[in-house]
Amino acid sequence: MKLKEYQSETLAVLRRFFEEARVAGPRNAYEAIPRAPEQAGRLGRYAGAYTSLDRLPEVPYICLRLPTGGGKTILAAHAVAIARDAWIEKDHPLVLWLVPSNTIRIQTVQALKNTRHPYRQALDESFSGRVRVFDITDFSHVRPPDLRDHCCIVVGTIQTLRVTNTEGRKVYAHNENLEPHFASVPETAPGLEKLQGGGGIKLSFANLLHLHRPLMIVDEAHNAVTGLTREMQARVNPCAIVEFTATPRDRKGRRLNNILHSVSARELKTEAMIKLPIQLSEHDTWQGAVSGAIAARAALARSARDDADYIRPLVLFQAQPKNQEVTVDALKTHLVEVEGVAPARIAVATGDQRELDGIDLFDRACAIEHVITIEALKEGWDCSFAYVFCSVARIRSAVDVEQLLGRVLRMPYAARRRLPDLNRAYAFVSEPSFGASAQALADKLVAMGFEEDEAHESIELEELDLGGWGDPTDRDKEAAPSFRHTFAGGAPEVAAALEALGRSGVTVHEFDDGAVEVVVVGRVGSDLEEAILEAVPESERPDFAKAVAKHRINLRDQPASPADQGEELRVPRLMSAVQGKLELADTDLFMESHEWSLLDHSPRMDGSELAIRETARSFEIDLDGNRIAYQFASEEEQLALNVEVEGWTPEALVRWLDRQGRDADIRQGELIRWLRDLVGHLIGARKIHVSALMRGKFLLARKIRDKLAVIRRAEREAIYQRCLFAPAARVEVSFDHAFEFHKDMYRDRRRYRGRWRPRRHFLGADRVPVFDGVEDGEELRCAQAIDSLPGLRYWIRNVARDPASFSLPVVAGRFYPDFVARLDDGRLLVVEYKGAHIAEGADTAEKRTIGELWERESAGTCLFVMAEKDVGGKDARRQLMEKTGIWYG
Repeated sequence: MKLKEYQSETLAVLRRFFEEARVAGPRNAYEAIPRAPEQAGRLGRYAGAYTSLDRLPEVPYICLRLPTGGGKTILAAHAVAIARDAWIEKDHPLVLWLVPSNTIRIQTVQALKNTRHPYRQALDESFSGRVRVFDITDFSHVRPPDLRDHCCIVVGTIQTLRVTNTEGRKVYAHNENLEPHFASVPETAPGLEKLQGGGGIKLSFANLLHLHRPLMIVDEAHNAVTGLTREMQARVNPCAIVEFTATPRDRKGRRLNNILHSVSARELKTEAMIKLPIQLSEHDTWQGAVSGAIAARAALARSARDDADYIRPLVLFQAQPKNQEVTVDALKTHLVEVEGVAPARIAVATGDQRELDGIDLFDRACAIEHVITIEALKEGWDCSFAYVFCSVARIRSAVDVEQLLGRVLRMPYAARRRLPDLNRAYAFVSEPSFGASAQALADKLVAMGFEEDEAHESIELEELDLGGWGDPTDRDKEAAPSFRHTFAGGAPEVAAALEALGRSGVTVHEFDDGAVEVVVVGRVGSDLEEAILEAVPESERPDFAKAVAKHRINLRDQPASPADQGEELRVPRLMSAVQGKLELADTDLFMESHEWSLLDHSPRMDGSELAIRETARSFEIDLDGNRIAYQFASEEEQLALNVEVEGWTPEALVRWLDRQGRDADIRQGELIRWLRDLVGHLIGARKIHVSALMRGKFLLARKIRDKLAVIRRAEREAIYQRCLFAPAARVEVSFDHAFEFHKDMYRDRRRYRGRWRPRRHFLGADRVPVFDGVEDGEELRCAQAIDSLPGLRYWIRNVARDPASFSLPVVAGRFYPDFVARLDDGRLLVVEYKGAHIAEGADTAEKRTIGELWERESAGTCLFVMAEKDVGGKDARRQLMEKTGIWYG
């Protein structure tokens, strides 16, 4: 299963943390991660000082934050191998995998035991199939050979670690079945609980955990670890703790975890993991909400017929508990007798009725289209065909809404659908107070791990009736501004008169206090204004006329953006000849035609790269000047440092290193030969015993990966220079191969919401992608300088690493300049802002060099500038004006 980009980035941050922690300790490693500007922006309000566990200060304890639907469990499966390689340094670690409930525990065990499931496949790939999975209730089935020769994963809940829990008492109880595990453990071993009366070590699973120091994976358990007493933390004695959660704060907003990395809901949408936005339809009655949900499902089913994959849209109905009006039975009766839904197309899933048990909802032969529940689907149930959520209760007071809502957000096949309707989720609610459900729904999304601005942007309030389902393309357009006005009294006569107008785009809402609200989508024309004035009491007319006038002024103050007016912003790409054919300049493409051999690079490691020294109770490895010590538990273990151990041979080490360093761009035969030379040099010329290398093999593998990365970088640098800067290189910049910005790009990106309103942004003042760094930082001030330039037609914020953005090649990949602008004279201006926090170095020089090449080859049509806060007393605006040569306009 190929990971999504945000998932790979999350795991890369985790690996970087563990590698740094191995050298500098968990606290220093954690505090180093947010120093990168992009990572600081990611963490935002979740950033903070590292909090260690009281009794385990040297144990890494971190949390990865992903919203609901982000794939936390598949990331947890991959995290095991990362922790093994970068921190645990043990071929077959023990893993204690904690989940929030027994339902999830059972399903996780089933998934991890299923060799065809992506979770298990990720583990099998990392451990060559040597994986054992146990339910914590079956811990007595674990045998010593399992722990010695396999990665053993024990799945439990946090309750199983509490002595007050029945299962927890079993974990801490003496169990004779565990005796083989303790056969060679001395009674003086520290930290182990003893039997009362001096009977020796208690043969408990808790003691077994303590001995083997498990990696603790905590899946969505919020404050599970901090909720354990210090004594329990010490009893388990984990070697590291990795938590995965959507909501790392408690109800009071207090930070509970050491958040290492945070993923946004927008990233999930970009990667087609979830359906967004949620189209919200409010109804005065629960019957109206149900009817709307059924109509929406039917429309989606028609759209799904044209999809490349099989999709059968489902509705999730949330009924009320038995002591309320719309119970499960009442709702089902309504569906059958009033809405005409065939009983065979309805399934009830509650604690008492489990009509989904054993049903494969993805099966084409399955007839179910409507699922009724109360709260039973909140744990473990998952079907991406669920598109429509309908609650018959007021959403603000309904319980478990966020869990059920999460079920309709997952995207079928984790791939964007061709029709826009199938990329959205739908919510139908009964809410007499217009607009209240939107805020309530946003609150539910925040509880699912969305940021507040993401939550509000993810909800679109449907103000028209279901006739709007006719044109699915309309759903992907920006919502037109709405006019709202409330008349203080006169209902129901006023409401009836307004509804009698029968105007498209006009919605009328009545409130309990007699007030009537009219909503108009878009502009209020003169004829519509006159018609409404005729329909309302004379006393209400002056205030209404003033409100309409103000609305029109606001619309004039928000003119159409250059993109909406049909303006073009096309930027010529940099092209290069590859094997005689002009191609988009890209280093990855250059490498495809570049013949190189690993054997051309020396495998030798000198003392500055890798050194091993013995001490009285440990041996130490120096890795690039960083000293890492291995402590011995006994004198016998220390004496085994330089003795022959069965299986510890140079050839075995080479085979193991081959699995660690293997990659598609290196021929395996070359890699093995190169590794043989490397190991032979360390054992022969450097006189390092093979036993010492085997003990430090994980650090050796890390150093080899670093060395291979340096070699790859050198090869990429060579072909990059040859294709772009060598005398024989053929490079062109042409509008025949232009990149084009369009009005709908970045619509899923987070937007700038500060006080400043740019006058000449290509997408408009309200659609500026958020700036890097702090809200009022240097990049924003550079944008303000650009917006004020004389001779400027318009500009756009070019979002880094977005597939829709303009980029130039660099050795490591692509470079995304911060801004692109068009001048009145037709020239293009590309600006990269170098903040004061970025020191002048190879990275900055490389960006400047490629930008200048692009400018030079454009024959005067393009300009590139690396702007700074101050250069020789010149601020960013003056630097830009010097570049354009336009000083007034």
